[in-house]
Amino acid sequence: LIDVGPGAGAFGGEIVASGTPKQVAKNTKSITGQYLSGKKVIPVPSERRVGNGRFLEIKGAAENNLQNLDVKFPLGKFIAVTGVSGSGKSTLINSILKKAVAQKLNRNSDKPGKYVSLEGIEYVDRLIDIDQSPIGRTPRSNPATYTGVFDDIRDLFAQTNEAKIRGYKKGRFSFNVKGGRCESCSGDGIIKIEMHFLPDVYVPCEVCHGTRYNSETLEVHYKEKNIAQILDMTVNDAVTFFAAIPKIARKLQTIKDVGLGYVTLGQPATTLSGGEAQRMKLASELHKRSTGKSLYILDEPTTGLHADDIARLLKVLDRFVDDGNTVLVIEHNLDVIKTADHIIDLGPEGGIGGGQIVAIGTPEEVAENPKSYTGYYLKEKLAR
Repeated sequence: LIDVGPGAGAFGGEIVASGTPKQVAKNTKSITGQYLSGKKVIPVPSERRVGNGRFLEIKGAAENNLQNLDVKFPLGKFIAVTGVSGSGKSTLINSILKKAVAQKLNRNSDKPGKYVSLEGIEYVDRLIDIDQSPIGRTPRSNPATYTGVFDDIRDLFAQTNEAKIRGYKKGRFSFNVKGGRCESCSGDGIIKIEMHFLPDVYVPCEVCHGTRYNSETLEVHYKEKNIAQILDMTVNDAVTFFAAIPKIARKLQTIKDVGLGYVTLGQPATTLSGGEAQRMKLASELHKRSTGKSLYILDEPTTGLHADDIARLLKVLDRFVDDGNTVLVIEHNLDVIKTADHIIDLGPEGGIGGGQIVAIGTPEEVAENPKSYTGYYLKEKLAR
């Protein structure tokens, strides 16, 4: 093993430990080692949630290999849909449930897979699909713009005495429109140099030196910082800096809560990993007012995540469920499955040997089912 860290972003970049798994497990400085040794664990919940007693039910699911299934999804719980690869999980959730709910709630035109009926939709008012796709396709999108906190920060700058004297409004502090941005790079902060037969090269703008703004805009300060310096702050630093502004601090705190305190407010969205993008989406949801009737769907959210990141992710998902919402994950990771309130295990095999419900219930109940492969491995995990 080669363990890189100790943290993420600016707090990482060092070799913390290397060697066999046994050797790394003995290294107390390594977070990976602490999970390998069992010093750190993702705990099994002391009790399972009972939910609100209502259900979302798909009847007659028969797309691909699904065997005409009737499936009940208990609301107000953390649900894990499990099973071997090819057992029908994605077909049931992504092709049928998600599209059927979106069709009913949002009049989505994307046609669901084959099913007979969907019942209980009156108990759900929002569908949120949180995947690992990028939060923006251009460097102009960043954590500050995506979560909406940049609007509040620009409002704050527009209210400073210096901005009022100069007649600067909120738009002056946007790098997306003419006025306050650097026109040499159109507010990108970088210049693209096209290299024929080679990948394009990006270099900092020589006029604004990567700040994105013109010199006049940068002369306006809030607490001795200009707008470019704010965008260069990490979320951790910004939480402290804006502590006296609850509206801003609250949004920043949610980004910190999902374990992204190390990213800078202006970090281009294109440089965030899939896991980071997913957590940024969760942070954006966290600061919205909960109705308690939302359905969150995540397809294998732990892909590429470290055990410590998974622990943080689970805490965030728990917050959604504790607010009365329903979280549904398609998952293979036993550390996630063991924390669920309710498991729907498909199988028993993949392909034509799958498409059936093998086990349903709490992790403890599924672990006792001799027909469930998930239950077999879960039993060992729950016994630790």
